[in-house]
Amino acid sequence: MKELKVEATIENLAKVFTFLQDSLDKCEMPSKVKRQIKLCVEEIYMNITHYAYNPDVGPAKIGVDVVGDESQSKVIISFADEGKPYDPLQREDPDIELGLDDRPIGGLGIYLVKTTMDNVEYEHKDGQNVLTIEKDFEKNSG
Repeated sequence: MKELKVEATIENLAKVFTFLQDSLDKCEMPSKVKRQIKLCVEEIYMNITHYAYNPDVGPAKIGVDVVGDESQSKVIISFADEGKPYDPLQREDPDIELGLDDRPIGGLGIYLVKTTMDNVEYEHKDGQNVLTIEKDFEKNSG
């Protein structure tokens, strides 16, 4: 697994995207899958920058691994921070049937991650929040 460690700041989002792109460019992957992964990575990383250490700043570690065979593969991306323990998967899913004015603010980002990725797991381990997402894809699908 390739890893990148950065200070969890908005300014480092570009470094995270460059790292992610370098990792994803090494395998054949439908562009739709790349867009989905990039959106989810942005959501999770921005949540770390805004909430993990607030009002301070601390480290974030992102790991990317692509595993599989000639036809079927999956991308596994992990995020680790040493911020306040928080399991975003415990948050109740928003009622997307409600109108915008009736819906409470927040929660759509992690809902997007949960519904877009094939597997999402959280654990608090060794003083770190660790969120792992996985996306399966067929290499030869467009």
